[in-house]
Amino acid sequence: MSTSDSFRLSRQTIAAAIVFVLVGSAACVAIAPAYMPDSYSWVEHSISESAGQGIENAWIARLGFLLLGFGVLLTAWFVGSRWGMWGRLAHRVYGISMFAVAAFAHMPWEDVPYDSFEDSLHTVGAFGVGFGFTAGVLLVTFRRGADAGWIRWFDWFAIVAAFVIPMAMFNIEGIAGVVQRVLFAIGYLWYGMEALPATDAASAEQQSEPAELVSSGA
Repeated sequence: MSTSDSFRLSRQTIAAAIVFVLVGSAACVAIAPAYMPDSYSWVEHSISESAGQGIENAWIARLGFLLLGFGVLLTAWFVGSRWGMWGRLAHRVYGISMFAVAAFAHMPWEDVPYDSFEDSLHTVGAFGVGFGFTAGVLLVTFRRGADAGWIRWFDWFAIVAAFVIPMAMFNIEGIAGVVQRVLFAIGYLWYGMEALPATDAASAEQQSEPAELVSSGA
């Protein structure tokens, strides 16, 4: 096996690991409602509420947040300069903010004691998540160029969804959970697609940062 083949195999392994982490996160988010009290509705209640303070089995959704944050940070490293410095920075804000969302829990929907300051910190983290994703995707799509093809349409769809869905959550009663899950699904798909094409990237510019790290460990 040539050095080039070994390098590509290493990149494919990293890409597969990223997808595995994202799938694990999505699985946690998906199954968390099944372990919630009967009063929880995945249509009405947010994902953050399934990770809320004083809620039994809240660790499942919190694990999903942690895995997502880790997956995004790993992707930001893996894509090298393809996202550009500012694009990677914005997505790192997303990843770190997701850690904060996991560490500081949302107020519970049930009438149980909770810490309002912790809930406020969760809100700050959630703002960082929204800002990091929207700004990050916007910066990446500008960097792709006009000849990027259909992927730019998905970028703009994700950006619009990042604006419209939070507005729907706050203005339409009873659908916060289902629309937030749609937004998370879009995010999982976007990051997963960003990881996979990089396995076949041939340009040194696209591979620069992870190439140095992977090849030095070979």
